[in-house]
Amino acid sequence: MRLAIRHTTRYNFEEPVVHALQRLRLTPKTTQGQEILSWDMSFENAKCELEYEDQHHNTVSLVAVDQGVREVIVRCEGKVDTEDNLGVIGRHSGHLPLWSFLGQTRLTRPGEQVNKLLDGLECTEDGRLDFLHELSRRISDRVEYRIGETEVHTTAEESAAQGSGVCQDHAHIFIGAARAHDIPARYVSGYLMMNDRIDQEATHAWAEAHIDGLGWVGFDISNRISPDPRYIRVATGRDYRDAAPVTGISFGGLSSSLHVDVAVEQQQVEQ
Repeated sequence: MRLAIRHTTRYNFEEPVVHALQRLRLTPKTTQGQEILSWDMSFENAKCELEYEDQHHNTVSLVAVDQGVREVIVRCEGKVDTEDNLGVIGRHSGHLPLWSFLGQTRLTRPGEQVNKLLDGLECTEDGRLDFLHELSRRISDRVEYRIGETEVHTTAEESAAQGSGVCQDHAHIFIGAARAHDIPARYVSGYLMMNDRIDQEATHAWAEAHIDGLGWVGFDISNRISPDPRYIRVATGRDYRDAAPVTGISFGGLSSSLHVDVAVEQQQVEQ
């Protein structure tokens, strides 16, 4: 499937910026089942100072904001070919060893409420894939998808306790529970083409777990499926912080608002 993506991010600062740097993870990965045909980023009131590959094989763009501005616009546009591999990404790559995806982070660490989700759920050596599918179903059943009740700093335990969250929260709960059973797991940020619309409110997030003999396997807990050709992987990490589309610091104009427009649509492939 050939997908076309348009992604615009607008920052509005209350005061003129004295100094600001933004770290962008907005360039999709070239991985098994995904080929990047084209990808362009452009900036208004900012410039790209450096691009590098981080420890997760994410492409990171370091962007400097022009001094004195109150608005910054980042535009991304490109085309990606995807295949249906039933959610299987395959062998591990990156600069971090597989065992590094077993350690809990502040955002994924299970507590009493996450452990309740695991009550009665067995994980045998030969049944890890079944365990993960059932875990995904339980999280989706018990943590309702609701926008506006969590934010980027909400932990897995907090969203499990309140029984609601968004795709980021579902992924963190899944990752924490998988790691608690000695299954390496990681966070994925990217795009999803919705069947009923082109324009979307935000990027998407899901999780991947590593299974011996298969490698990394994806789980979109919020949509109760494994990723298919409608998904585009952009960045991965141990939690949201490693794969966040935008992070940064600023001095002067510290208060800011962020608006994101995302459009993903299928393109015809010329024969």
